[in-house]
Amino acid sequence: MIVLVRRSHIGFSLLLLLTAACMSLILRQGSGRSAAALAAAQFQPAGRIVVVDAGHGGEDGGAVAGDGTVESGLNLEIAARLNALLRLMGQNTVMTRTEDVSIYSDGAQTLHQKKVSDLENRAALVNGLADAVLISIHQNSLPSSPKTRGAQVFYNGVGYAPELAAAAQERLNQAVNGEKEKTAKRISDSIYLTRHAQAPAVIVECGFLSNDGDTARLKEPEYQLHLAAAIAAGYFTAEDD
Repeated sequence: MIVLVRRSHIGFSLLLLLTAACMSLILRQGSGRSAAALAAAQFQPAGRIVVVDAGHGGEDGGAVAGDGTVESGLNLEIAARLNALLRLMGQNTVMTRTEDVSIYSDGAQTLHQKKVSDLENRAALVNGLADAVLISIHQNSLPSSPKTRGAQVFYNGVGYAPELAAAAQERLNQAVNGEKEKTAKRISDSIYLTRHAQAPAVIVECGFLSNDGDTARLKEPEYQLHLAAAIAAGYFTAEDD
């Protein structure tokens, strides 16, 4: 059965149906390859570009769970699935990284220099695109409170970032947070990427690696796709408002 629908009518339920339609491809081929395959097959319209950022990478692994799971790999898996869904719906996208690497420039030698250069290059990529919006995928960690779990969205003060964050947060509350609903919050100006991005920017903390339940779920491809569908639904909701 083929269903034709205007993008302005796309809601959370439809996106979840789309995840089921493309799940076998994504799980069978792996997130990076499937994202590339979907991207190659889709019409690329002019206009807004979503920069899908998989946080950390390479020598900068980010947070680490008790079982040794490293944040950067989860970020990449979820970001690639989000990228695939957005492209499937005809949205122009670009990923900051498609492999487990740090995108620092030549000349950076120490880990600190590499981290700074990596963030500068991500911000430069966003700022070099006309009509861009940044969605950065991360994982949270709060070892002092191992019971804390769930996904939360943070936003900068540019353009419609608050509306985008609120829409994504609502979808994530419905999809994964259950009774533990969270509220989208303005991100601290101490965060380099969102402070220097001249475009609407949100950071999605998909779960807590300090929570064993979240860690187990975040490693599941089906759950990663569920998260990606919720974020994509929030994006299209904000675009249509």
